[in-house]
Amino acid sequence: MKTKYFLSSFLLIQIVLLQIIPFYPEQIEDWYSNGFYPIVSLFSRTILGGIPFSVGDCLYFILILFIIKWFWDKRKKWKSNWKDTVFSILSFVSVFYFLFHVLWALNYFREPLFEKMEIQKDYSDADLLAFTKKIITKTNSVQNQLTKNNSLKVVFPYSQEQVFEMSLNGYKNLAAEHPYFSFYKLSTKKSLLSLPLTYMGFGGYLNPFTNEAQVNDLGPMYSFPMTTNHEMAHQMGYASESECNFIGFLASVKNDDLYIQYSGYSMALRYCLNNWQARDKAVFKQLLKTVNPGILKNYKESELFWKQYDTIIDKGFHAFYDQFLKVNQQKDGMEGYSKFVNLMVNYYKEKEL
Repeated sequence: MKTKYFLSSFLLIQIVLLQIIPFYPEQIEDWYSNGFYPIVSLFSRTILGGIPFSVGDCLYFILILFIIKWFWDKRKKWKSNWKDTVFSILSFVSVFYFLFHVLWALNYFREPLFEKMEIQKDYSDADLLAFTKKIITKTNSVQNQLTKNNSLKVVFPYSQEQVFEMSLNGYKNLAAEHPYFSFYKLSTKKSLLSLPLTYMGFGGYLNPFTNEAQVNDLGPMYSFPMTTNHEMAHQMGYASESECNFIGFLASVKNDDLYIQYSGYSMALRYCLNNWQARDKAVFKQLLKTVNPGILKNYKESELFWKQYDTIIDKGFHAFYDQFLKVNQQKDGMEGYSKFVNLMVNYYKEKEL
């Protein structure tokens, strides 16, 4: 019982500490994100990376069974032993909460990437329009190179396992320019929970306890490399969804393989077009006319895939994850996924795509 009292009290201490930590992003960046975390992350990926299935998914399944059994065993005694039951639950949450933050989630409090890379945060409509036109031209060019016909959608010739291995090349090329994006020891897996993930509306996730990048293997292949690179960015210790979209984009377009480049360019273009659809529908329609029909067919492929799994389940999980992100320093919530457009626009203001 003493252990339960201690762990329950420790949960309160953790909550208080996490109200203070956000005021020290430089210390988190130095001591945790560039100090302790890379050691833990590399160790986890080295141990589990060679295992062909998702260990993290298996652990979640076992944990769920354990919790169900625990509640079943307590069903008749919880009223008489309510105090012990409450402290047992608080103890479990305390340990879970501690491991979650120590093994990965303190990265939510690190220095923002736009400061680290000295990228401006704001941009004008003119900046966005110039970048959107630039990325349309580039995506059209890559699509033409791959299909030799601007009306054909891009069909990937690689297996998902091949994409995992090939993704390392993009990070190697990216690290040559920005050394802090160096990536070692692949531990990227097809999620055993891909069907539930699809109904939840997610393309993948990082298991914070095993540091495995889990990728939904049911969706269209043209977006698979970009999703893989996004989850690998999480493995590197970047928690912000917008930052991982940006890093995933850079790792995709700097890959030597044109198909993986296309995944990055087409996904980034889609975010830009969605941005214009919300800002100015007239401009959006004009821009859409300049996009190759083959690219639009890939977008339609994605739209039709997700539409068949569009239920109240994904809306509920998106609402939950939106709040989760906001609690963890991501004030934009789910909208943060599209906020990486500002990083792209300003990063490429003086650079060629």
